[in-house]
This record gives sequence, C-alpha cells and structure tokens, in this order.
Amino acid sequence: MRSFCRTFPVAVVLLMVLAGFTQAEQPPDSPPLTTDQIVRKLMGANVRRAEALRGYTAKRNYHIDYTGWFGHRTADMQVEVTYTAPDKKDFRIISQSGSTLLINRILLRLLKSESDAQEDENRKGLEVTSDNYNFALDQVEQVSGSDSYVLKVAPKGKNRYLYRGKIWVDARDFAVARMEGEPQKNFSMWASHSNVAYRWFRQDGFWLPIHTQSDSQVRMGGKITLTIDYSDYQLSTGTRLANERGPNQHEIVPSPTAVTADPP
Repeated sequence: MRSFCRTFPVAVVLLMVLAGFTQAEQPPDSPPLTTDQIVRKLMGANVRRAEALRGYTAKRNYHIDYTGWFGHRTADMQVEVTYTAPDKKDFRIISQSGSTLLINRILLRLLKSESDAQEDENRKGLEVTSDNYNFALDQVEQVSGSDSYVLKVAPKGKNRYLYRGKIWVDARDFAVARMEGEPQKNFSMWASHSNVAYRWFRQDGFWLPIHTQSDSQVRMGGKITLTIDYSDYQLSTGTRLANERGPNQHEIVPSPTAVTADPP
C-alpha cells in the first residue's frame, strides 16, 4: 500500500504532463461558421470558378414520362450543348422520339427557356447569391462520403428561375452539390405543382450538372416526370484553378461536424 501511495502521485503528474503536451500540440478550435460566412465563401468560390471556366460541350438525354387523361405518353431527346462564357448556350438536337406533343410543348420550350436565362439580366437573377435568396443553415450532412452544409433557401424576388427549398454546399469546395425544391414558376403551363431535384459532380475542379429530375402534377389530372442526364463534358478553361479555396487557402476552416444551425 505504501509503495502504491508513493507511485500514484508520480503517475498522476505524468498523465497531466502528457495531457498538457497533447493539448499543446493540437491547433485551437476554430469558431463554427455562420450562415453568412458559408454563403460568402460559396459566392466567392463560384466567382473564381466562373472566371476560370471559358466554356464546355456536353451531351444531354431528356426523357419525359406522362400518365393522365390522355393515357401514357413518353418522349426522348438527345441534345449537344455548347456553353461559351459568360452568357451563351447553343443547343443542337441529335435525335428525338416519342410524343410530338411532349417534344413541342415541353422539351423545345425548356431549351428556349434555358437559352433566355443566359441573358445578362436573367443570369444575374438566377445566381445563388444573397441578392436573390434568403439563407438559413439547417444542418450538416454527409453526401457521397463528403460533408455538406445544408441551407434552406427562399427567393427574395419573383424571378421565375428561382427556387424555394434546400441546397447542399460541399464543405471543401464551397460549391452547390445538390438542390431540392419548388420553382417559383412551373416549367410548363400544363403543370400545377412541381418538385425538382438537381445533382452536380466535380470534374477538374469544377462542379457541373449530372442529373435533374422534375415531378409535376398536371392541371387536368395526371403526372409528368422529366429527367435530364448529363455526360461527356469537355471543358475549356482560362486561368487555372490552383486551389478551389482561392487566395485564402491556408485559413483554418472548422470541421463541418462542429457547425450548428444559427439560433432563431
């Protein structure tokens, strides 16, 4: 017992020294990011990527599935899209099949709508910025093995291209990796209510659309499901993206798991 009493204080002191040494080796915890900080980083990263991307070509496969009063109808269209920075998109239809009505009334109008959205005024109005949206941090979630900040978004204006819902912001690149919501205006006069889900993927430091799905209720009864799959991206870049985090690449960013929603 006497030997244990003599040894115990030494063991305690040793543990305290080791604990102090370990704590000293660890970097201090950074304060959690606020919603405003996440949005500012997102906007800054988007500007840098937009400046670096001079253009691209890609393939798209559109598919529409309609079920309603007119029975069951489908339509398909394969399109080659060419984007030239900052505001030009050209579409070349490679093939189309299925319902002529769906092709003319929905698919061709979608292409026209997207082309119109590239005009300077419309383009600025649909960007994910604090000018166009109100943001609120909801939670942190893992998407495909990567942490993402989940933000609730609500449009500030009445721009037809804006959405109400949620975005998933990749915690490393500060890029929108996913969006789910309801458009302010339906993509077709046929639709009374639509829910849209977008997915992006990372290629050569850029985040590009990979899949879109829209489920809409038809005014006269029925349902339309539209899917768009994107592939074969060929990028043209200007300034090289040396680091997606930009000039502040050495700043300490807190672990996303430490981030909590802003208080109400």
